[in-house]
Amino acid sequence: MSAAPRLSVGLPVYNGEKYLAESLDALLGQTYTDFELIISDNASTDRTEEICRDYLAKDARISYFRQPVNIGAAPNHNWTFEHSRGELFKWASHDDLYASDLLRRCVEALDKDPELVLAHAWQAIIDGAGDIVLTVDYPLATADPRPPERFRSLLLTVGGDDFYGVIRSDVLRRTPLHGSYHHADRTLMAELALNGRFHQVPEVLFFRRDHPDRAERARPTIRSRAANLEPRRAHRLSNPTARLFAEYIGGFVGAIRRAPLSSAERRHCYAHLLRWMASRGVSRSPGRIEDSVRPQALVEMRTR
Repeated sequence: MSAAPRLSVGLPVYNGEKYLAESLDALLGQTYTDFELIISDNASTDRTEEICRDYLAKDARISYFRQPVNIGAAPNHNWTFEHSRGELFKWASHDDLYASDLLRRCVEALDKDPELVLAHAWQAIIDGAGDIVLTVDYPLATADPRPPERFRSLLLTVGGDDFYGVIRSDVLRRTPLHGSYHHADRTLMAELALNGRFHQVPEVLFFRRDHPDRAERARPTIRSRAANLEPRRAHRLSNPTARLFAEYIGGFVGAIRRAPLSSAERRHCYAHLLRWMASRGVSRSPGRIEDSVRPQALVEMRTR
């Protein structure tokens, strides 16, 4: 086996033929080249496999695996990390785009400050044609030196898409990875933030694509989104909505328990969680900015 690359990029995909090639070109065209690209095809039924094998034949950095059945988005995401070799890791989506310096700038930030656990960049929302329709502010206090403040900000502030940042693999390995309950990506980011600070490269280098087929749009209910994350969640009796909510809260509680916090810091985090539950409720919790905007309204916005 060849020497391990510095960075591993995991790309889980299901029926991504429409945007996949464009995304692969953006990743493989990065100025930072010491990475492997791990593609896990979740039993796609379109031309995804054909596209992946075409790129596989042209670039030795790619490894491609096709799941025999659809295992759900969450296990598919986790599979790419579990088969990674780099000391750094990034999830990538088959429909997003990346400026050519994104990986380099994120790796440089992590190298400059060993206490950072994640580095990402400012983002813009693009439409199906790749045109920018909205540039997005980053209001989160994830760079704050105080873990409870980082946790509070992630709970109460709308914005950020750090799930697609470059993460230190050893820190990510301490977490349960991506769960299959309601908003499991938020609890994962909260746990990472409790382990250390995030950094945002102050340039728009990440382009999140919003389109009608994206999972958050195509599956608007809590149950349908959870079933997309893992098929077993579709069973109403064994996975009632109340359980999905309870697991969501439990994800935050588990993150606080596992994090390297002092007793006082832990108490502050629990206090923030209780206030969040009392004031907002799980069903009204903030998330990614594009998820809080109606699709048509998003399309009508223009770059500021």
